[in-house]
Amino acid sequence: MMITVIESADRHFWANEWLTSRQSFPGTGNFDLFDNAHGVLVMHNDDVVDAGEGLDAHRHQNMEILTWVLDGAVTHRDSAGNTGTLPAGTLGVMSAGTGITHAETNAATRAERSPLRVVQMWVAPHTDGLPPQQSEHRFDDTLASGQPVIVASGRPEHEGSDVARIANRFAALHIARPLPGATIDLPGAPFGHLYVARGAVTVDADGEQHGLGEGDAVRLTDSGAVQVTAAIDADRPEILYWEMHASFDLVRS
Repeated sequence: MMITVIESADRHFWANEWLTSRQSFPGTGNFDLFDNAHGVLVMHNDDVVDAGEGLDAHRHQNMEILTWVLDGAVTHRDSAGNTGTLPAGTLGVMSAGTGITHAETNAATRAERSPLRVVQMWVAPHTDGLPPQQSEHRFDDTLASGQPVIVASGRPEHEGSDVARIANRFAALHIARPLPGATIDLPGAPFGHLYVARGAVTVDADGEQHGLGEGDAVRLTDSGAVQVTAAIDADRPEILYWEMHASFDLVRS
């Protein structure tokens, strides 16, 4: 088992006039995304977008792109005719497949001055050339229990369940908002990536404990079950955990 903590201050940072991006893997600039991948996860950005701003139409191909809305709302439109506004607590899933052009913007006007905060994640698909798709899934009510919720998966055992489907049969995304002081269990896997989007937690993997705060991430390799305990004297944290049963090389072979 190997565990690597990436503290918030050590994450890759990029910003312009309207976007602040803190990245678990370098994703802005001249970087080889796949060389920096962990498991099948090639991008994991925590982005804050100013009101009235966003990314104009741009193209993606052969990538599973998931957007988890933490604060505010994001407006999505794409070349397949999909349009919509995703509020906080909503997961947007786009399979780029053979190619799709889309735009993502903060739904708030400049006058409203409400920032948008999202975690955007890119996962390599297990097959190229699939038809492009877009879907939206709301999980606020389900997360209220404090227990982990599988929000997206391509794994066979999750087929037919109420989760967003992604085109990667080796990966599943869990999100949880544990109650203060509560401990939750997450499955072990050959590759894991745990991100603390809010609050503070203690992570215990194979007897190795680490205290994590907002913006910290942990990369796990060949770990057993992972326990996450929320701080008892703070607001409820929010964590995102990727369970991955293959590396990028295996998926693309």
